[in-house]
Amino acid sequence: MLRIHLVDAFTDRRFAGNPAAVCLLPAGDWPDEGWMQQLAAELRHSETAFALPLPAGTEADWAIRWFTPKVESKLCGHATLATAHVLRTEHGVRGGVRFRSRLYGTLVAHLDDTGGITLDFPAAPGTEVPVPTGLADALTVAPRATYRTQGLGDLLTVLPDEAAVRALAPDLTALAALTEREGLRGVIVTATADGAGTSYDFVSRFFAPARGLPEDPVTGSAHTALAPYWADRLGRDRLVGLQVSERTGTVRTAVHGDRVHLTGDAVTVLAGALV
Repeated sequence: MLRIHLVDAFTDRRFAGNPAAVCLLPAGDWPDEGWMQQLAAELRHSETAFALPLPAGTEADWAIRWFTPKVESKLCGHATLATAHVLRTEHGVRGGVRFRSRLYGTLVAHLDDTGGITLDFPAAPGTEVPVPTGLADALTVAPRATYRTQGLGDLLTVLPDEAAVRALAPDLTALAALTEREGLRGVIVTATADGAGTSYDFVSRFFAPARGLPEDPVTGSAHTALAPYWADRLGRDRLVGLQVSERTGTVRTAVHGDRVHLTGDAVTVLAGALV
């Protein structure tokens, strides 16, 4: 009987951050992909992580895959953080855990003594590109600049200020068509924090309607592009990002060359069995 945990990631309180379902599989081969996709669709969370234990002596402790309700993901930060949280709370893992991903090699989650979890992910710096035709209309605001990110294929879109990011009400149908046309995973919108004295340095939101995520509450993987972008412009390698979705969540970032450390908290909301 498989246990499934629902975890809110990049938050220290329930019903905030980004919910992920975590399914720890028995040792052996991966289940049928169709079954994993159906389960992810049934659970209806932004991502479901499936983790498979690996034999001792291999380069990682667990293999990991991620599914949205519609497709398998290349990389997912919040569901990886949620999986590390479940391994700590349910299996007593301490110190760190190594995950073998299909496209990005070994991803390490460091578990600190205070409850925080730091993910060591590859950076995804962006290359400036012309604003795609129709983007301003889909977002209902004119971007200052757009950048195509490496690897994940997101469009990092810089808006005039924090207020514009918070007020955004995009045409999701148009945005889905645009991302499909441009071969994008999704659209990140971002701006610096308004005013001095805030507890965060930049804000963001993430939209991937063509992948079954009209708006993702807190997107760890998007911060692999946001962190190097804002580090270059703000002149600091350590920054705090606030994703200002309805649920909101905080990602503490640190750029280390071609790697980005993403730190956040997590809390279990529900645990049950798949019958």
